[in-house]
Order: sequence, then structure tokens, then C-alpha cells
Amino acid sequence: MLDADFFRRWITATAALVERDAERLTALDSPIGDADHGSNLQRGFRAVTAALEKEAPGTPGALLVLAGRQLVSTVGGASGPLYGTLLRRTGKALGEAAEVSEGQLAEALRTGVEAVMTLGGAVPGDKTMIDALVPAVDALGDSFAAARAAAEQGAEATTPMRARKGRASYLGERSIGHQDPGATSAALLVAALAEAHGE
Repeated sequence: MLDADFFRRWITATAALVERDAERLTALDSPIGDADHGSNLQRGFRAVTAALEKEAPGTPGALLVLAGRQLVSTVGGASGPLYGTLLRRTGKALGEAAEVSEGQLAEALRTGVEAVMTLGGAVPGDKTMIDALVPAVDALGDSFAAARAAAEQGAEATTPMRARKGRASYLGERSIGHQDPGATSAALLVAALAEAHGE
């Protein structure tokens, strides 16, 4: 079973991976976005880490809702509302249980991903974070390591795609040949989940 400490490890590990890869995320965002994806997420996850140090939610759901709220209020651009929605809706789906099973996490995460798809209007193949998140959630039933691999493959698969949603979609054909920064950061979130689980 997964308790609040596990979810704290997940979010803390995500923050560490964002710190490590912030420059890479911004470099990916430079040719097809506003060149601020890494710095925006860095600011957001620093705020989340600070909030979790001040406040210690006792349940997985409350912890994710708090993290999501911080991201919405501190991350600029589209990624704040999208990541915030992902974590908040996942947290709400987990409810008030002190511990959740891996299966419950997978279902809650699917609810969160569906909320992001509704908010952004994106589907798999649109060259967005959804291209990493959907295969990750599908693979989570097998293992956390499988989810991480699926997310990484999903992010890499965005390179030959033409963007149909978000800032990159304005570039049309010129968006082809660039890995999507949102899918890349989403893969970091899933990698951190596997890391927190020891996989």
C-alpha cells in the first residue's frame, strides 16, 4: 500500500528531476514554444517543495491536491494549469484514504489524465504531454518501471509528429522534428514515480 510518505517522495523526486533537466526542457521548448518550460516548472516545483515542508498533508489525496494548487498558482503559461489539474484531480480521485493500492493510484491517475485532456483538448498524437501520460497510465498496471519506459517512449515518439495543440501548433510543419517539451517533462513525472517506488 502507498501512504502519504510515498507520495511525498514522488513529488520530491519530480522536483529533483525538473531541477536537473530544466535547461534541457527549456532548450526543447526554444524552437517550438516560449523557451520557458524548464524555468516555469522549476519555479513551480520549488514552490511545491517549500509548501510540503511547511505543511504535511496526512493522506495521499490531500498531498497531491496541495501540490496541484501550488503549481497552478506559481507556474506560468499552460503547464501550470495542466500539471495542476493532473495532480489535483488525481488527488481528489484518491479521496481521503490514508493508504491507497497501486491499482487505485493507476485509476486515479487515469482520472487526472482525462481531466487534462478535457482541459487542453488534446488527444494522443497531438504532440503534447498526453503522448507520454496515456501510455504510462496504460502500462502502470504492469509495473512502475513499465510506466516509466512507456512515458519515455511516448515522449520520444513526439519528435516526428506535427503539433496540433498548444503553442507549437502555430508552427505547423516546422514543429516536426522536435521532441515535445511537455511530453518530456511528463516522462520525468512518471520516472520520479518509479524512483519513489524503488524501480
